[in-house]
This record gives sequence, C-alpha cells and structure tokens, in this order.
Amino acid sequence: MLDEQAQTGKHTAQKKTTLRERIAAWTSRVWRPAGTAVAVVLALLLTWHVINGKNGLQAWHKKRAEDQQLRKDIQDLEQENARLKQRIEKLKSDPDAIEHEAREKLHYAKPGEVIYALPAAPAEAK
Repeated sequence: MLDEQAQTGKHTAQKKTTLRERIAAWTSRVWRPAGTAVAVVLALLLTWHVINGKNGLQAWHKKRAEDQQLRKDIQDLEQENARLKQRIEKLKSDPDAIEHEAREKLHYAKPGEVIYALPAAPAEAK
C-alpha cells in the first residue's frame, strides 16, 4: 500500500505544473491561430487597399478610360486642324474656293444674279 501511495504521489507531482509552464503552454496553443488570423486580416486589408485605395485598381481603370478618351479627343482635334489648314490653303490660293465662300457666307452675287433668301425651317416642337 505504501508502494501505491508513493507511485500515486509521483503521478500527482508530475501532473502539477508551474504557472510559467501553464502560460507557456497556453501561449503556444493560442499564438499560432491568433497569428494566422492577424495575417489573414492584414492580407484582406492590403487587398482592399490595392483595389479601392487612392491609387488602386478602380482609380487605375478610371484613369485609363480617361486617357483613352483624351487620346481620341486629341486625334479628332488633329484631324480637324489638318482639315482647317487645307481649307485655309485653298482659300489663299484657289479663286473658286474664295468665290464659293463669299456666296455661301456673305450671300454675294455676280452682276445680274438675283438671290432669294428663304426663311429658316421652323424647329419642330417636342
């Protein structure tokens, strides 16, 4: 019987742990899942910032669409500029172009011609 008590005492002595050991065990059990949760939250925040941040993907898409629109506007203006330069050159050198412009814009007529001015078509009421 004494032998049994001695063995039981050993087991209870081995089962008793210090506070420091219990804290270390708890920390090792809790730290890994908590660290994983913190890492996931940080990854989600970084992902949100990349997509919605000041210079994120949404802003990048808006700037890209704006850039494409501005390039199209520049191309249209360059075409119009080239067309107007041709017209200027024509008006400087071609008498027929000058005459056409005078007749259209200024309503000039050659001697003996009669010009009839018709009223503008009324705008349709909507």
